[in-house]
Amino acid sequence: MLFIGICGASGSGKSTLAEGLHQKLGDRCFVLQQDAYYRDHPDLTFEQRTQLNYDEPGIFDHDLLLQDVKTLMDGQPITRKQYDYALHRRADTEELIYPRDVLILEGIHSFHDERLCQLMYLKLYMNVEPDICLLRRIQRDIKERAREIDGISHQYLTTVKPMYDKYIRNYVSSADVIVAGGGMNARIVDILAGYVQDALGKCGE
Repeated sequence: MLFIGICGASGSGKSTLAEGLHQKLGDRCFVLQQDAYYRDHPDLTFEQRTQLNYDEPGIFDHDLLLQDVKTLMDGQPITRKQYDYALHRRADTEELIYPRDVLILEGIHSFHDERLCQLMYLKLYMNVEPDICLLRRIQRDIKERAREIDGISHQYLTTVKPMYDKYIRNYVSSADVIVAGGGMNARIVDILAGYVQDALGKCGE
């Protein structure tokens, strides 16, 4: 199995690139979202959960994510992890996810855990201007996550931008490839997919 990590700011096009590679590679590929591994906080009220910093590294269950990746790389299935953005709660299911030839992990802190980075065959960093990321984040959060503009603005100023400056922008030093302009560059997707397919071919020799 080839394990690929995609890292970058919120709204930088990580999911778009991951989906583009998935479409090129087909059933040989599976995409994991780091967001599915937010820690659950059933002991907190909804209001308290909304006040958590969802952009700092410790908000994710890195141990569980590492365990699932290792399980897939060992050829065993895992159960699907999910997150309910409206309720701020985990929404895991018993659906089994089986190993594929290529596993892609995308997330803002996908390069945070050195144990995970050491397993990655290829590390991609999305290099996009912060103002473009903000616009994309606004559109996504309103359409897909039932958020309102005041809440999005508050979160961006109090947690998103500070955590980008403190952590996420520095992950570029861990990358093998820096992807400029986001994940909608069809030529970049073709190049990366071709590289991965070539690597898979060599693994099969």
